Amino acid sequence: MIRIVPKPTDTPDDNSTGAVIRELERAGASYSLLDLDRIDPLASDLSGDVIWVCGMKQDIHQFECLDILSIENDVVNPPDAIATCASKVKTTALLLRAGIPSPETLFTASLDLAADFFARHGRVVSKPVYGYDGIDVRLVDSLADLGAPPYYLQEYVPNDRDFRVFVIEGKGVGAICRQSPHLTHNIHQGGTGTPVEVDPLMQEIAGGAAGAVGAHYCGVDLLPQNGSYTAIEVNGTPNWHCMSAPIPRLMAEYLLEKERESRR
Repeated sequence: MIRIVPKPTDTPDDNSTGAVIRELERAGASYSLLDLDRIDPLASDLSGDVIWVCGMKQDIHQFECLDILSIENDVVNPPDAIATCASKVKTTALLLRAGIPSPETLFTASLDLAADFFARHGRVVSKPVYGYDGIDVRLVDSLADLGAPPYYLQEYVPNDRDFRVFVIEGKGVGAICRQSPHLTHNIHQGGTGTPVEVDPLMQEIAGGAAGAVGAHYCGVDLLPQNGSYTAIEVNGTPNWHCMSAPIPRLMAEYLLEKERESRR
């Protein structure tokens, strides 16, 4: 059985969960919705199922539910990967360890180290450790603009666009170029998306980033830099706005294959 944790931010006009469900129904697949807030995972009889997390709240209860359910079920993405992607610090650490190009980054509670980082880079990008949709991502020029520690700071890579690459099992299956007049080009921050082909460098870096964080599927955000790309974020419950690739069908096919594997 395929169990689906719906994305909590779905709306009637932007329903990622529903788009994949329609493809599962076309394929004659059995599925059910799973509300993590209405179960006790310690007493759950779920076993041997595929649990797809289209989206979830960033809270302790839902993470713990998934972690316990993953003992006897195949959770997609794995709870560790979802937690990793929720943390920009852990994501950056794994990208750097895997040799994935990424902007120079500082995570510290030390104002002195932050000052050294400013001295090297001038303007830097400040991001929340746990964040989504480009919220509270700021370009800052001085220590006075930082606020309270800890600080997650990245070198500013000048750009007028970024790229979201949708990856399934290490393969980039779709991509968009996102543009806006703002620092972040996220669609939720007013950016516009144009479908583009996944070129070999996108595939290499996005596929490597997905592997580094242990994600079976994800959205990898890339900035163009020096004729290549640098990875700035990996999203473990990604949207696929504006992509021309049939992502809902590809996700449904992937879930069905995972279910077949679970029965072998």
